[in-house]
Amino acid sequence: MKESSDNSIKSRTIEKDIEFNQWVTFNINNELFAIDALQVREVLKYSEITPVPSTNAYVRGLINLRGKVVTVIDTRLMFSLAHREPDDDTNIILVDFNQEEMVGFIVDSVDEVVDIPMKSIEVAPKFSDNDTKSGFVKGVTFYNNNLIILLEIQKIISYITPAIEDETPGF
Repeated sequence: MKESSDNSIKSRTIEKDIEFNQWVTFNINNELFAIDALQVREVLKYSEITPVPSTNAYVRGLINLRGKVVTVIDTRLMFSLAHREPDDDTNIILVDFNQEEMVGFIVDSVDEVVDIPMKSIEVAPKFSDNDTKSGFVKGVTFYNNNLIILLEIQKIISYITPAIEDETPGF
């Protein structure tokens, strides 16, 4: 009897020592993705976006969020997927670009916030040396029997930064 009691205590102790991170999961093209929850400022329902001429196709445009201008990126176009008209499930995930600005990412739908043990994250396979977008993937993991692709939001922002800076009018 004492042995099973010791195993129970040991099991609970191990669980406390495992490091978890929270991730916001979302869908793009029927695939499950996630970004670190600490980087998410807010999730919005899709709303009207003002287009900006002469920008990359994946720069959908700008929104006014409580007096702040936010650049919105179409993740489907950024990942070279077919455009899909927004519907009731479409969301915009806002993340910090720098201390003063945010960037919005259009996703098909936001799923949930999940706790993922750091030790369960596997390094994503690299498919090509010259494929910049494969660098967006931090790793992969399984959660509730679903494969989740964990994205490195800072690398995505670094990739789109020139496009965002180009749309700022010079004074």
